[in-house]
Amino acid sequence: MQHGFIRVCAATPEIRVADVKYNAENIIKCALEAANKGSQLTVFPEFSICGYTCGDLFNQSQLLSAIDSGIAEICDKTKNVKSLIIIGSPVKKLGKLYDCAVVIHCGKVIGVIPKTFLPNHGEFYEKRNFVPAEKFNSEITVANQTVPFGTDIIFKAVNCPNFTVAAEICQDLWVPASPSNRHATAGATIIANLSCSDELVAKKEFRTNLVSMQSAKLVCGYIYANAGDGESTTDMVFSGHNLICEMGLVLNQSKLFKNGLTITEIDVDKIDNERRRVSASFYDEANPNYLYIPFETDNAEGELTRTFPKQPFVPSKSNLKERAELILSIQAHGLAKRLKHTNAKTAVIGISGGLDSSLALLAVVRAFKLLGKDFKDIIAITMPGFGTTGKTYNNSLKLISSLGATSREVKIVDSVLQHFKDIGHDPNVLDVTYENAQARMRTLILMDVANKTGGLVVGTGDLSEVALGWSTYNGDHMAMYGVNCSIPKTLVKHLVKYEAENIGGVTGEVLLDVLNTEISPELLPPDKSDKITQKTEDLVGPYILHDFFMYFIVRYAFPPKKVQHIAELTFKNEFDKATISKWLKTFYKRFFAQQFKRSCSPDGVKVGSVALSPRGDWKMPSDAMVNVWLNEID
Repeated sequence: MQHGFIRVCAATPEIRVADVKYNAENIIKCALEAANKGSQLTVFPEFSICGYTCGDLFNQSQLLSAIDSGIAEICDKTKNVKSLIIIGSPVKKLGKLYDCAVVIHCGKVIGVIPKTFLPNHGEFYEKRNFVPAEKFNSEITVANQTVPFGTDIIFKAVNCPNFTVAAEICQDLWVPASPSNRHATAGATIIANLSCSDELVAKKEFRTNLVSMQSAKLVCGYIYANAGDGESTTDMVFSGHNLICEMGLVLNQSKLFKNGLTITEIDVDKIDNERRRVSASFYDEANPNYLYIPFETDNAEGELTRTFPKQPFVPSKSNLKERAELILSIQAHGLAKRLKHTNAKTAVIGISGGLDSSLALLAVVRAFKLLGKDFKDIIAITMPGFGTTGKTYNNSLKLISSLGATSREVKIVDSVLQHFKDIGHDPNVLDVTYENAQARMRTLILMDVANKTGGLVVGTGDLSEVALGWSTYNGDHMAMYGVNCSIPKTLVKHLVKYEAENIGGVTGEVLLDVLNTEISPELLPPDKSDKITQKTEDLVGPYILHDFFMYFIVRYAFPPKKVQHIAELTFKNEFDKATISKWLKTFYKRFFAQQFKRSCSPDGVKVGSVALSPRGDWKMPSDAMVNVWLNEID
């Protein structure tokens, strides 16, 4: 794979207890099938070569001899496979028996990892037959090959530096001090777990949470390969529940009671980027005694099977209402604290009839509810200018009235025309001066009304506008507190819709009409039929693309080629490659050129993991050059 994606597989073959030959054949079959599907790492369950439920048969020399021959057979039949293959097997050393992960590459055993924590409860009584891992790495002979043996081993791809693999076995994950904790801080980006976890009521949910949270805590990919059909059902049933997780996200999982391959891609470059971001705490406990075993992976290009959300800032439908309520509450509590701290008598806000100002007003209303303040002290000002249409003007007035705020109207046409005279600007020249004078006049009005009423100006600009610099410096760029500053445009729409359905009535009707209005700053005159002519997305590009770009560039530091690659896959039915490339360049150019606005942005509440506040979230020089990023796109 390319762009840091590693295709991985959790494989659960059908087995027969103690039938090593049969099991080895099925392991070979699965390993070859996974390799043909591009898997670079294929993980099998615990004791997959013989069955977990062998009981005291583990002490039979005949079984152990057959297992050694079975491992040799697997090596022979996979010698042309570059995938890293990890199988579960008992391994004998100096009269002791270990529960092990045997790592095979290109037909050779390259390492053996023993289980550290042996369960000692119920049917899981492994201490009867096995001993826990030794404290230090050593050597062991398996299938006539003498190889490294120990828990502190990491397998590192020489041609893909961030593809580093370590293993732990079943119970190792379920204890407080899992070996994977050490593996991750020693540099392993992917943890393989060879497991034999029986199926019980509600255990699937617990297991899923456990694996996903371990991958989140360790900032890693985690492959959980579980035993399935074929294990003895004397006292237990095994469902073959396989999981592949990445940094808390479940990328893929198998259906219960269905053997086979579970395949997806883990992004090891993303993991590496995230670890660098939190490196101050992540690598503090790194163990210098680890053994790093090199191997070469097949890094050929392949099509991704995993998908990416078109709107990464927007939660799934099942979580949307709960998340919307939380975000609105965060906005309201942040603003309430600032109003209380500053002893503000009023909140002053400009209402345009657009999405952002509508959401900001809703947040102000919630803040006033928290403080028990009279909604009449919300001073909502409409400031019609050269580009204001009848639709947005009327929606502004209706929304303010329906929410019980104090409505004020200040027409800015005359004052802006006077300003044009003062600075010698021809009002027939519809240039940036024509546009920005209106935005600055509106901000001047808001600030002065706030001073006059002992109030605080609430900013309405959203995160997408902050990223693109789509605001007038010292115009709508400025406020006393911003409630939308970390909410991207694609999410603003969903929050407004949520409140429309939540509040209902006239307010709900107005908000739904606002949602159906073209996004525009309305700084240029409308057409003859009073329709908006200045459409933001025609000028800077579709917000659905820019929010997608921003998420992966700012949150995960993806390089341009990777962003374009996943955007082309995600939006293949909506935008062609040339269009995506065009707007990606626009994003980078504006993101770099407009940093000076972010460097002096006002305070504002943070609601998600992506924010651009210069006080902690995003520190960047205002005169940084964008050439390196644009050159990669070209």
